[in-house]
Amino acid sequence: MNDETPATPETTSSARPLDVEHLLQELTLEEKASLVSGLDFWHTQPVERAGAEVPAVMVTDGPHGLRKQTGSSDHLGLASSVPATCFPTAAALGSTWNVDLLQRVGQALGRETRANDVAVLLGPGINIKRSPLCGRNFEYFSEDPVVSGDLGAALIQGVQSQGVGTSLKHFAANNQETDRMRVSADVDERTLREIYLTGFERAVRKASPWTVMCSYNKINGTYASQDRWLLTEVLRDEWGYDGVVVSDWGAVSDRVASLVAGLDLEMPSTGGRTDAEVVAAVRAGEVDEAVLDQAVRRHLTLLNRTLPALTAPGSFDESEHHALAREAAAEGTVLLRNEAVDGAPVLPLDATAVGSLVVIGEFARTPRYQGAGSSQVTPTRLDDTLTEIRAITGSEVPFAPGFGLTGEEDDDALRAEAVGLARTARTAVLFLGLPASHESEGFDRDHMDLPPSQVALLEAVAAVCSRVVVVLANGSAVTIAPWQHHAAAILEGWLGGQAGGGAIADLLFGVRNPSGKLTETVPVRLEDNASYGNFPGELGHVRYGEGVLVGYRYYDAKRMDVAFPFGHGLSYTTFAYEDLSVVVSGEGPTASLTVDVTVTNTGPVAGAEVVQVYVGDPQAAVVRPERELKAFGKVSLAPGGTRTLTFELGARDLSYWHPVLRRWVVEGGEFVVSVGASSRDLRGSATVTVVGEDVTPPLTPWSTLGEALAHPVAGRIVRDAMARAGGPGSTLLDDDMMAMAAGMPLRVIASFDGMPFDAAQLDQLLAAAAAG
Repeated sequence: MNDETPATPETTSSARPLDVEHLLQELTLEEKASLVSGLDFWHTQPVERAGAEVPAVMVTDGPHGLRKQTGSSDHLGLASSVPATCFPTAAALGSTWNVDLLQRVGQALGRETRANDVAVLLGPGINIKRSPLCGRNFEYFSEDPVVSGDLGAALIQGVQSQGVGTSLKHFAANNQETDRMRVSADVDERTLREIYLTGFERAVRKASPWTVMCSYNKINGTYASQDRWLLTEVLRDEWGYDGVVVSDWGAVSDRVASLVAGLDLEMPSTGGRTDAEVVAAVRAGEVDEAVLDQAVRRHLTLLNRTLPALTAPGSFDESEHHALAREAAAEGTVLLRNEAVDGAPVLPLDATAVGSLVVIGEFARTPRYQGAGSSQVTPTRLDDTLTEIRAITGSEVPFAPGFGLTGEEDDDALRAEAVGLARTARTAVLFLGLPASHESEGFDRDHMDLPPSQVALLEAVAAVCSRVVVVLANGSAVTIAPWQHHAAAILEGWLGGQAGGGAIADLLFGVRNPSGKLTETVPVRLEDNASYGNFPGELGHVRYGEGVLVGYRYYDAKRMDVAFPFGHGLSYTTFAYEDLSVVVSGEGPTASLTVDVTVTNTGPVAGAEVVQVYVGDPQAAVVRPERELKAFGKVSLAPGGTRTLTFELGARDLSYWHPVLRRWVVEGGEFVVSVGASSRDLRGSATVTVVGEDVTPPLTPWSTLGEALAHPVAGRIVRDAMARAGGPGSTLLDDDMMAMAAGMPLRVIASFDGMPFDAAQLDQLLAAAAAG
């Protein structure tokens, strides 16, 4: 990065669109090369020559709030930025399971981006939470690609509805911070397709983000920035993407190779160094100028999409956006536990009877509300829960910090003070969580535990007070199982943004009813996670040895105890599921399922339920998860209210990626469709039969005898040949011989004397099988 920051260019322009094809004819080779890299840290390059004017535009960070820096620029949030609404991080937004809410948050982000003359907001991030240790998990939605893809799409649609672009990131297999700029994610194609690319595919197909950001890492030894299979064959040719592919900041290893692979824009500026490399490669005939033209064409098209908003930036209502942030924080908070004490659940608290309520924990007055690194936002205002509790109750509720945040405080003395306060209380609300230094972009966590001083505080308070409520502030999942018995109720607040303090107060006192659900499993122990032992890798490689069994797919397949399952979240009311119906239509690639289920609010207060639809394929020829989320919907119901939800599942929802045929296939047979309130709380299941497609792999000399016998054409030929070869006394057809021979390649069998076929006959066999 250059020490000197160039003057900020003028980014506004006439609303008249650029004549893309005319400009491609007018621009010099050097000018075109300049347009495929940045001007500085946040701006694209302009061309200011008369007759070929191309404006510069600004892009900036902002997965959960605009981070437009002022003064000197950097990527890690060290420089100050303009005030903007700090919405909840993706970990919290994901827990809302509410696509409509995410779209509204996106619209607000778009309005603020537009009002600040920024063309592209760099988000959302939808990478899979492969391990709970990833230091950037707070920026990602889920361990599941359907949740990640659909919520990411909703946010993109909201932002882009305001005339500014988004950057879907980090494409792809960027699931850790350790060695993130060099590490090779070594992953088989089926796992890559089903788990790590599916979310991106859903977001691209549903929302058409104006840019996609490639990741730093390598995938199977090739940098994502120069992976033609990823950036062109999959993203563009298969998914139909027509936008700009931009690098993560500093992710380009070889600019010429990345250009050929399909990377259109390198960020940030390299001071012209890589522009010159592109020019030299074109002049030397190493790169067709048409490849450069295509990248420039996409860049100019992006400018045409963004320039109208830049000419009319508009404004936004700070108070309205703060209220939306409070709503989102409340919906994203998950009620993990709510046990009865003295005959009734501890939550919600009674705001009119708070004479014996105390608040403990520094996070109550010093909120931990956002992550560290490139997503840090300067909030327009900041709520703390202690103040909001006192506002709701109209009482000066007693408070003790209980622990320090800097490491310089006397935690023993603070704990003793808190325990003394708790002795006087009927109910103690403890605010615990991870200090900012424990999780950030740039490094991964070493463990999942809360700081020991906080656990000691909880144990000491629980020893003198029977009604303990724990409120958590953390971007990534923490270990809960060892201490949860000390807390009658637990609220997982994640990093709730600038209005999270008010949202927590609303939930504690029943002003709002919790409706958040986990989008990641909370294991009993870190060691239970599927990636344990394969994370974060070593010597430049990380092996995705767990395959498709990621997150709940692994825990459910292993029947493993978890602290809280994927999809879990309690409410102050209850819901009943009835009348599950599954209707099958079509077959093979045209197969579809219509799933209907009726949900009723059977409790005393209004609430919202997240209905989750899972599909299992117990008869598959490959290992498949016991169940996989394929659809979800959130429904709000008054007490006694009923609604029937309908979900349409297509062939893709029944498919797996065939590792030999290298395409999505629907294998016929029985499928189990379940609906429920979590992956472990299934309220109804139905088994249906689907007519599949032919998934027989082509026979080759390396196919086994068992595969040949199972082949619809070759099987008959082989059995006849074996019957002819097996005379009296022959052991050729014995069970023991067949058990051994079934796994032998055909070419090996053909090479032995006395076998049913020789090499020439094998060729005839393979030709007959291919002809059908």
